Amino acid sequence: MAEAKENTGKRVMVAIEDHESSHYALEWALLNLKPSLSSPLLIITVQPLTTFNYIAAASYASPPPELLQSMQEHQKQAALALLEKAKEICAKHGVDVETIMEVGEPKEVICQVAESRNVELLILGSHGRGAVERFFLGSVSNYCVHNAKCPVLVVKQDSGKN
Repeated sequence: MAEAKENTGKRVMVAIEDHESSHYALEWALLNLKPSLSSPLLIITVQPLTTFNYIAAASYASPPPELLQSMQEHQKQAALALLEKAKEICAKHGVDVETIMEVGEPKEVICQVAESRNVELLILGSHGRGAVERFFLGSVSNYCVHNAKCPVLVVKQDSGKN
């Protein structure tokens, strides 16, 4: 009887979005944590629901269902392309990945998926927003740091300032 290969690496999940800070965080994780990663590396992207509110406001009523479907399909295709790019980056580093695409409030969904998948380390990129922007726009990384049930690593991109 064949024995299962024991994997002693950490179950890690990287949350990505269409922002260079996400790509930087993924690259950072691959370069710095590759020996300690379990296989596969989990990569999640979350499509927010709130992006369609402005359409309803602009149309003074319910927007046509066809318009919403078209926008949702476009958003889905963009998320799939983002995950494909992440898979290509991981393949260049020789790391197997499992991609996850969800819809909802990103900060909440990321924490829920991390918990349900028994993630041992959650990695996110930092936008580098100031206090005022964080107050008005919120911060996914800040929420995850305070609400995820696992350790959270927020990777800041070097701005080139010394």
